[in-house]
Amino acid sequence: MAKKENIASVLAFEKKLVPSDGYMYGTCWDVRAEQTTPLKLQEKSVRGTISNRQKPAVQKDPAKLNAEVEKANLQTVDACSLAPEQDTLKLHFTLKVLGGICQPSACNNAAFKQSYAKAARTYIEKEAFGELARRYALNLANARYLWRNRVGAEKIEVVVNALNGEKKQWKFDATEFTTRHFDADDNQVNDLAAHMAKALASDDDFLMLDICCYAKVGKAQEVYPSEELVLDKGKGSKSKVLYSVENMAAMHSQKLGNALRTIDTWYPEFTDVEQSAGPIAIEPFGAVTNLGRAFRTPKEKQDFYSLFDNWARGEQLSRTEDEHYVMAVLVRGGVFGESDK
Repeated sequence: MAKKENIASVLAFEKKLVPSDGYMYGTCWDVRAEQTTPLKLQEKSVRGTISNRQKPAVQKDPAKLNAEVEKANLQTVDACSLAPEQDTLKLHFTLKVLGGICQPSACNNAAFKQSYAKAARTYIEKEAFGELARRYALNLANARYLWRNRVGAEKIEVVVNALNGEKKQWKFDATEFTTRHFDADDNQVNDLAAHMAKALASDDDFLMLDICCYAKVGKAQEVYPSEELVLDKGKGSKSKVLYSVENMAAMHSQKLGNALRTIDTWYPEFTDVEQSAGPIAIEPFGAVTNLGRAFRTPKEKQDFYSLFDNWARGEQLSRTEDEHYVMAVLVRGGVFGESDK
């Protein structure tokens, strides 16, 4: 257990991967780089069917069930689609990669700050952020950030431009890269990763990337911006509200960031065919909300806090993969102070 004089009750790290919101455009595949139009949301009012589970009394009585399904299920929702002549979705966003991981943005204990900085520098000297940057670069190349828009796309092209320092461009056919593992070895990905790793390992440097992703999803097909969480749904209001910026369909920066940091294949159940969730987003407890499950628990000492508290005070972790995970959580950023009581 940490000695009281070595406890940082105030401890925070700024995120080192900073995506912008993603803006959505419609275009045609053959002229995708020259002609694009911003996609707008449309409001639809539809009569839906009653399809939710019914009470046992209703299920057992056909007359009551008929009466129930006759009721109107009126819904007003937001939707977004390509124009009739368009077959390609363009998603555009920028990504800033920051250095300075050795310095917490807030820390109220000098002894802890010193021991943490030493551990972080040792990691950088040994790993130079190579593995983490390679996985982030692969997630740029495989277009994981398209989420539902990636499913069923006939072609996907990703164009990444470096906007500062050495001007470079990388092009990827996203269909050549799987989202199920990180075993791919590609020269373009490795080169992009080297630039990202250099920025992450620096004291105060940064890399600014511009990402354009083109997905051929089919003429007039529906596309999927982020959905807004509406806490106060009044009677008669829309049942689905999509995200837009100045009337342009968009994806939340948080959703893009979640996809980019979906690199955790080091949790205990990843190799278990029945229990594995595939690569999961870097989170302190390995939380996957749509499964309602934490894949890294304090009981198994595989959560961030169990690993970080020892590592930051100079103890060696048993696996290099655990060090990758700890540093990836710090790249994600957050508030990690301990109780000093």
